[in-house]
Amino acid sequence: MGARRSSTWPHHLPLLFFLVLVNTSHTTTINITNRCPYTVWPAATPVGGGMQLEPGKSWVLQVPGNTQSGLVWARTGCSFDGHGNMSCETGDCGGVLACASSGQPPFTRAEFSLGGLNNTDFFDMNLIGGFNVPMDFLPVPSNGSSGCSRGPRCPADITSQCPGELKVPGGCRGACQHCNGSTVNSNTVFYVRMCPDAYSYSLDQGPIMYVCPSGTDYQIIFCPPVDLVSLSPPPITPLSPPPTPTSPTANGTSSITSSSKSKNRSLFGFVLGGSLAGFIFIASLALFFILHRRRLQRRQEMQEEEEAEFGRLPGMPRRFTFEQLQDATDQFREKLGEGGFGSVFKGRFGEEAIAVKRLDRSGQGKREFLAEVQTIGSIHHINLVRVIGFCAEKTHRLLVYEYMPKGSLDQWTFHRQGDDETPRLHWQTRRKIIAHIAKGLSYLHEECMKRVAHLDVKPQNILLDDNFDAKLSDFGLCKLIDREKSQVVTRMRGTPGYLAPEWLTSHITEKADVYSFGVVVMEIVSGRKNLDTSRSEKSIHLITLLEENLKNDRLVDLIDMCSSSDSQAQEQEAIQMIKLAMWCLQIDCKRRPKMSEVVKVLEGTISAETDIDHNFVVTHRPSFDAPGIAGMSAAPLASEVSGPR
Repeated sequence: MGARRSSTWPHHLPLLFFLVLVNTSHTTTINITNRCPYTVWPAATPVGGGMQLEPGKSWVLQVPGNTQSGLVWARTGCSFDGHGNMSCETGDCGGVLACASSGQPPFTRAEFSLGGLNNTDFFDMNLIGGFNVPMDFLPVPSNGSSGCSRGPRCPADITSQCPGELKVPGGCRGACQHCNGSTVNSNTVFYVRMCPDAYSYSLDQGPIMYVCPSGTDYQIIFCPPVDLVSLSPPPITPLSPPPTPTSPTANGTSSITSSSKSKNRSLFGFVLGGSLAGFIFIASLALFFILHRRRLQRRQEMQEEEEAEFGRLPGMPRRFTFEQLQDATDQFREKLGEGGFGSVFKGRFGEEAIAVKRLDRSGQGKREFLAEVQTIGSIHHINLVRVIGFCAEKTHRLLVYEYMPKGSLDQWTFHRQGDDETPRLHWQTRRKIIAHIAKGLSYLHEECMKRVAHLDVKPQNILLDDNFDAKLSDFGLCKLIDREKSQVVTRMRGTPGYLAPEWLTSHITEKADVYSFGVVVMEIVSGRKNLDTSRSEKSIHLITLLEENLKNDRLVDLIDMCSSSDSQAQEQEAIQMIKLAMWCLQIDCKRRPKMSEVVKVLEGTISAETDIDHNFVVTHRPSFDAPGIAGMSAAPLASEVSGPR
């Protein structure tokens, strides 16, 4: 294609060279520069390892363009023993310079995933593990960063502002590694204020992700300057002809001949400069249009490729056009709700009522959309929301579900203090909903060809039909885990308040869903949110309150009593349900039950485990290592998730 186009342009060699550059795939270059006045020992995985970086020095990483989970972090205050083993104040990695996995917090961490869906890079800066070195993670302006969202910046040294309980040598611990949920928000305020571009796990802040086209290079700067202008390439200034001096005569005046020659030289310089400027302008304009057209063609090719990819997936549900869904929803008129990746609208297709989820942030949600289509489109269970079809047309990404008339569980469960207007669910209805959630998760974890970890179990993702039968929905964050592997490595995802403690390590099993299920059970039994800032300080965090009431033998105070002819029997059942939740809330994931065991407890065939740890909130960093092989999860395939119905 490049050769055919070049024949229409007289200066074809530079253009052909340019098109070859455009079409050549290459590894991504990440330039790591230490501008701190002290030595930093950066580490990188899965490529790079680690090295000692003196002030003013740089380390260049050549990262394969298809690296799906990369990390770069700074280690500080390191020393070496006689055998070459190191020990660092922050970000230590087992006493070795080259790390195969991330070290111990606190450290500032850069995360990236290269060459993802639609040839897109995703990257962010994560302060969940803590903070030790100011850092920037930015696309390189001179290397194709067009189409990039701005990169994350954290230029301030915030260690001096750490709350006392988070201070450690060399840095600040992440708030969630030390404090219980009631104080997380107050202890992350300084993170959000000083580093608003970084993901710091504030209660009101979700993951902040940035995107660039694949092939973009990046720079990571430790202790960056506040003003990064000096790091950008110098601006290109237009050429202008030098002034032509006149030659004076012996008596100090310019002769007519010299004047004429001077004017001729000036005129020649003016014409030459104008011609050169005109040529540069025309060449630049032509190059701009060629590049613009090429970019549009590439975008169209990627869209066509992506649409064709959906067509090649086995077991896909019905495919709709965007126009069909516009008509079905009356131009998306009636909004049912809004989630992390899009809005849901009510519609009707033929005689059937439908719910249509339309992605609002296509750059962040395409991978999640593909996961949801492939996963829920290939599995069928009475307690999973049925997907009817999808739309993948140009930039439009939509999912079509069965309509659930009673909406989501959170609309029926949560009651504020003094709220007597919202109808309370009867105990038997609550018990039925809990059983339905457990059966849906048991199917995902144990009955599919590959284990499916939902990873976002919460009342907003549990929908109810006319009979208050519950069904799990929203599989945009799910992960597949091979049967022969015990865990999967993934970046933090999900909703604060429902996240299992092992998310601190990013080594996740389906037992993370069991913990989230335990939180949801407590919310259903108590009729309140697990994090409710409208309550008194000691009651903000439901799981902390559970610990306190258990110590004082006052579990009955957590029960949301509703009208019942036999309140005493209901009270005893509710206490047994709380004990089941406590089994699911074990900090050590290996001590939590399987969801099939939970179902058996609810059916009365076995009893809940009573020999459990009565601490449910992490106050120190425990070990979450699980035995077996840990592996990266792949994109789900219909044949992998299909299984017994």
